[in-house]
Amino acid sequence: MSVSPQSLEAGVPVGPTAGVGIGAKAATGAKFALFLLFAINLLNFFDRQLLGSLGEPIRKEFLLSDTALGFLGSVFIWMYAIVGLPMGHLSDKWHRTKLIAIGTTVWSLLTAATGMAQNFAQLFVARLGVGLGEATCAPAGQSLIGDFFPPNKRAFAMGVFMLGLPGGLFLAYAASGIIYAHLGWRAAFYIACVPGLLLALLALLMREPLRGGLDPGRVVTKPSGSLIAPYLAVLRLPTMWWIILSGIFHNFNMYALGSFNSAFLQRFHGMSVRDASVASSFAVGAVGAIGLIVGGWLADRMSIKRRNARLVLSAWCMSIAAPCIFFAVNQPKGSITPYILLMAMGTVTMYVYYSTVYTAIQDVIEPRLRGTAVAIYFCCMYIFGASMGPVGTGILSDHFAHKAMLDAGATTMTEAFRAIGLHNAMYAIPALALAAAAVLFAASRTMDKDVRKQELAHHA
Repeated sequence: MSVSPQSLEAGVPVGPTAGVGIGAKAATGAKFALFLLFAINLLNFFDRQLLGSLGEPIRKEFLLSDTALGFLGSVFIWMYAIVGLPMGHLSDKWHRTKLIAIGTTVWSLLTAATGMAQNFAQLFVARLGVGLGEATCAPAGQSLIGDFFPPNKRAFAMGVFMLGLPGGLFLAYAASGIIYAHLGWRAAFYIACVPGLLLALLALLMREPLRGGLDPGRVVTKPSGSLIAPYLAVLRLPTMWWIILSGIFHNFNMYALGSFNSAFLQRFHGMSVRDASVASSFAVGAVGAIGLIVGGWLADRMSIKRRNARLVLSAWCMSIAAPCIFFAVNQPKGSITPYILLMAMGTVTMYVYYSTVYTAIQDVIEPRLRGTAVAIYFCCMYIFGASMGPVGTGILSDHFAHKAMLDAGATTMTEAFRAIGLHNAMYAIPALALAAAAVLFAASRTMDKDVRKQELAHHA
């Protein structure tokens, strides 16, 4: 079902399915849209992860420090976060399908440009461009899912959408190792461009669903003429502040792992580029699909009886992830199998976050502000969390490596000292996982009150 821009702005009916109960069916074209959004999201994470999976050969070719390598990941995130704010607001006012098509085209072309870079400055500019394009995906994509699927099916649908995260990481790690071995690291960035351009065309075939059409008891409010009003409306809810803080801690960890897990396996455990990429593709990639699907299914079941069940489930899962990751990092050199198994257990439970917390945002926020809410969340958690993951871990790694060099009485930095530095830096990840768990428990305490407050305001 398509809808004109004028009807998108209307503050009146929410469509023929308004007022339906928990047995509501998905909107027309929902399955096709979900599959396509999943594929686009998979490519989103595939393209951004290539730099992390091929970080070691890139670092050595351009003679970069860990801080500089981490900074390349961070500049992408800063651009993504800043541009995401206006993109989120635009997705609440304009055609979300067209926005995704344009963004996918931009980031695919700039991914190819990354492979053409001849120096650090060109790498820097190319990664900025990738962040610019990818900023359209999350706000518009999650907003579409909120209108394609009713509340009782939304967490599972969000889990399928977010399968693009572990799927993209898995493919990036697995494919990059093979491509690097045969064609060099630049070819991986060229190859990634082609499917992006194809998916951009397919995105134009998606229907634009009615906003709020599957949310019983809610109306689509008429947007205020003030540019800042939508952002203030979202930030008045305490639950959003807790969710944002949880995202800061959680995504610091995810981007730290994405940037340095493969490097850690190579330096500390002595694995080759290809073997480390394959191991990482499973340990911090493919196994995440279990957490997304099982977590989404369980969250939908639990939320029938408890409105805050999604956040409670995520908090408990994060509490389990922390010790798993701690003991993984604590394994001695050469203990590759225990490391992979423990890290995989931590990854499975951490990935529950995406199908639960991202859906909780859809539950808390009224339909007309969902794109804005997702953009605010992404902006904050990316600037203060995800962007700090690569560069923060890089700074810690360089610090501990320098300390190890001084403690040994040496004057030259070696790969052995770099291995010690990165190993010590990795302990920050389980500590922040525990912090995220505590914040998610706090969010679960305020969610019910925030939702009721909005519902009462609409019925007043």
